[in-house]
Amino acid sequence: MSREYVLQPFRPAVRLQIDYARELNEQQLAAVTAPPGPALVIAGAGSGKTRTLIYRVAYLLEQGIPPDRILLLTFTNKAAKEMMRRVSDLLGQDLPELWGGTFHSVGNRILRRHAAALGYQPDFTILDREDAKHLINACIGEADIDVKATRFPKGDVLAEIFSMALNTGRTIEQVLQEEYDSFAELSAAIGDVAKRYAARKRETNSVDFDDLLALWLKLLQTDTEACERYQRRFQFILVDEYQDTNKLQGELIDLLAARHQNVMVVGDDAQSIYAWRGAHYENILKFPERYPRAAVFRIETNYRSTPEILEVANAAIRANVHQFAKHLTAARKSGQKPALVVCHDASEQAAFVAQHVLALREEGYRLDRMAVLYRSHFHALELQLELTRRNIPFTITSGIRFFEQAHIKDVAACLKLVLNPRDELSFKRIVQLLPGIGAKGADKLWRKFTELSRADTGPGALARGLQSCAGAVPRKAAVAWAQFAATIAQLEAEDVRNDASRMISLVLEAMYEDYLKENYPNYRSRVEDLEQLAVFARQFASPADFLTQLALLTSVDAEEEQAVTRDDEPLRLSTVHQAKGLEFDVVFVIMLCEGLFPSARSLETLEGEEEERRLFYVAITRARNELYLTYPLLRSIQGGSGESFQQPSRFLGEIPPELLEEWNLRSYR
Repeated sequence: MSREYVLQPFRPAVRLQIDYARELNEQQLAAVTAPPGPALVIAGAGSGKTRTLIYRVAYLLEQGIPPDRILLLTFTNKAAKEMMRRVSDLLGQDLPELWGGTFHSVGNRILRRHAAALGYQPDFTILDREDAKHLINACIGEADIDVKATRFPKGDVLAEIFSMALNTGRTIEQVLQEEYDSFAELSAAIGDVAKRYAARKRETNSVDFDDLLALWLKLLQTDTEACERYQRRFQFILVDEYQDTNKLQGELIDLLAARHQNVMVVGDDAQSIYAWRGAHYENILKFPERYPRAAVFRIETNYRSTPEILEVANAAIRANVHQFAKHLTAARKSGQKPALVVCHDASEQAAFVAQHVLALREEGYRLDRMAVLYRSHFHALELQLELTRRNIPFTITSGIRFFEQAHIKDVAACLKLVLNPRDELSFKRIVQLLPGIGAKGADKLWRKFTELSRADTGPGALARGLQSCAGAVPRKAAVAWAQFAATIAQLEAEDVRNDASRMISLVLEAMYEDYLKENYPNYRSRVEDLEQLAVFARQFASPADFLTQLALLTSVDAEEEQAVTRDDEPLRLSTVHQAKGLEFDVVFVIMLCEGLFPSARSLETLEGEEEERRLFYVAITRARNELYLTYPLLRSIQGGSGESFQQPSRFLGEIPPELLEEWNLRSYR
């Protein structure tokens, strides 16, 4: 008879450098000092998520876990470097052996070691977006596809389609049907280009950004030895912003953690707002199902906002069915109630924001500590105009003001050319949108056009001049040139040329929407921008007035820029998506109308509506001291005349009235 006797490893008592109980609140401490095993940390907005992760890494190191046995995954290099630095500062030592970085940087590090197993050399090149686009375009050329006859998508669009398929675990055909239905009939040809692209990458020893994850996962799935090596190595895995992981990243984490199960994921399901770019919400929602032994920690003490703002945030997210219920509580003292400001129309909304921003500045708030947030960039059209009129400096998070974007300037060029057929710059900008015409070709066509149309100045002269140039147009562009000339003829008609809104709609419908579909992955949002630009243009008496205002909005005065001093930084305008992770003393959330926020398209599914509600929650939780929720009662109708009454966003109706202070505007007009 034998008896089993288990030898336990001897460990002397751990003497901790850090007083964790003093440095952390109760909820943070519970997560940081959690025993080994799977753990889900639901860290509410402003609750110290990063602090919790940093102290967890420090705690593991102080427990004797070797630094090279810990893997910390983040979404940005900046976040990774900051976390590593803060861990080093906490412990007073450098930690070069600690594995920390973005998913892609860690994937690159591993693939360099195992490239041969996947048919690559260790010195493979990583293609950036521009390189990938050029290689895909070369594959289109090799496939001998008549891109003009089939209106085939450009390399940028195909790169986005391939990326979406890879990161969401869908086939290219599924992505086309669900996201790019206008190209669904081309799925066989697009699939062929995808195969050629993959082969060309292998031939040239190149990978693109998505391959760093896809090949890493393939390595773990197909190479048993490599898989076991990294499963053994990474005894503890920590993941930041887990709610933003896509399907591929979720599979990577689960595979790496399969041996030790010591995986701690940190995030906030209420801030999962990136489904449109592939984030897989179920990764965080179903974590406890995939890890039945998982401990769930909730960190709900908010250090950012006043209690009044947090009560509104809690109410705003409550209606979501699919969530981990939580209730944010404030560490700060009481402040003023958030305001609900109902405006007559979009122009009055803009006037209110501009005036109140200046009033708050007089009270001592810096402009750069205030933000105006919205669902889509076109929601801020009137506001950009009002801020420019009042000489209030502002910046847009995307880095490009609405009126300076390429698609806005392309369509404006058509209007400019109709009003001024001698506008060489607008002529050349438009013709270079046509297939096979570059800068030299545009110059040649301009000289031909001026030569043939100089004597013709009557009604319809511009279209006739374009038609007379048809013989000088490259064969590849012949059909597009005929369409261009026909569109210009329609724009020159007397009942159209005096209506900027109708002109914009006609350009979009007759020629430009097809161009956007072929050239931009986000063509839907660009089409929506232009539809709203047409609505915006209706307030101007003539196309000339409209174009004058556009010129004023897009002309950045160098002297004005220099006048923006350190004490007077610009007001921030941003979509809510781009403001995630930021905080401001004062936040205005504008255009809270049904169909705008939430967007009409999102309301087609429960998942879409719930993501929009999370987006609203993110907007509210950006505010520290003051919050203003606004919407207009009237708004111009796209494709019609007059204005329509706006219904307030359903999200406003879900907030108990007693939590908000309603402001009644009185206008001296």
